[in-house]
Amino acid sequence: MLAAPFRGRLALAACLAAAALLPAAAQAGAGYPARDVKIIVPFPAGGTADIAARVVAAELGKAWGKAVVVDNKAGAGGNVGTAEAARAKPDGYTLLMGTVSTHAINPSVYAKLPYDPVKDFTPVTLVIPVPNVLELNPAFADKHGIRNVADLIKYLKANPGSVNMASTGNGTSTHLSGELFQTMTGTRMTHVPYKGSSPALTDVMAGSADLIFDNLPSSMGFIKGGKLRPLAVTTTARSPALPDVPTMAEAGVQGYEASSWFGLLAPAGTSQEIVDKIQRDVAAALRQAPVRAQLQAQGATPSGNTPAQFTQFMARETVKWAAVVKQSGAKVD
Repeated sequence: MLAAPFRGRLALAACLAAAALLPAAAQAGAGYPARDVKIIVPFPAGGTADIAARVVAAELGKAWGKAVVVDNKAGAGGNVGTAEAARAKPDGYTLLMGTVSTHAINPSVYAKLPYDPVKDFTPVTLVIPVPNVLELNPAFADKHGIRNVADLIKYLKANPGSVNMASTGNGTSTHLSGELFQTMTGTRMTHVPYKGSSPALTDVMAGSADLIFDNLPSSMGFIKGGKLRPLAVTTTARSPALPDVPTMAEAGVQGYEASSWFGLLAPAGTSQEIVDKIQRDVAAALRQAPVRAQLQAQGATPSGNTPAQFTQFMARETVKWAAVVKQSGAKVD
């Protein structure tokens, strides 16, 4: 039998040997984060992606004791900022607030992408799913007697192509929500793409564009202030934030469903330890009552699911939106 001291030294040696065999990536996650972290938002400030990123950044900054900076890199329906994130070093210090557009719609809409939504990224967690809402410039609605979706469809059929439909960019969920609506109702509008929600909403409220299918969080304040008139939400259930606004199906467009979502991703090759830590800390932040209340008041539903769940979710969304793109015929060269 081995003496106790010898057995102790042998056990210690075994532990040291095992530690030496650990992947470098695993050890790299031990002190994370050791410096400031950047979250790239591939759309302008003021939109829902920006709102989600700033909520997450503020809470992670408190938890980590490091600055978490939001960097807006807009352009090409989210492709510019997403491509930059894909090229970043996979060390956890550059993250992406990905969207339904960048990771589920764009692969079907764009002939060529400057990134691979699957191979170039490691999913971290879904932050918020949100409904879109069909909303009109109030003066436009009043001028043409449009009080509900049925009135809008009647007007569109009588005036094909005369209504300007703003969107947050080619291939975004706001664009595809409108395309799906036109396909299902046999109507035609003129699509006017913008570089994000803020400039699109500004023009709708000013009357330069007539309507938009926008993400609810970025529109909520304007709806409450009477600057935008909501006709329907695009999800299968009403939004608790707008309980008096019907769903598209309730408004007469049976079978219509479209929604948006926003989630954190890291460049491919980021260590699982770092990914898991970010997910745990984001999920903890989203469970806090003040954070949940803040997001829910804007029409968002806090998530914080696991990397595996987020991966499966995105796969399903890609299939779903590919069918919508095919049905609508929307394409961007």
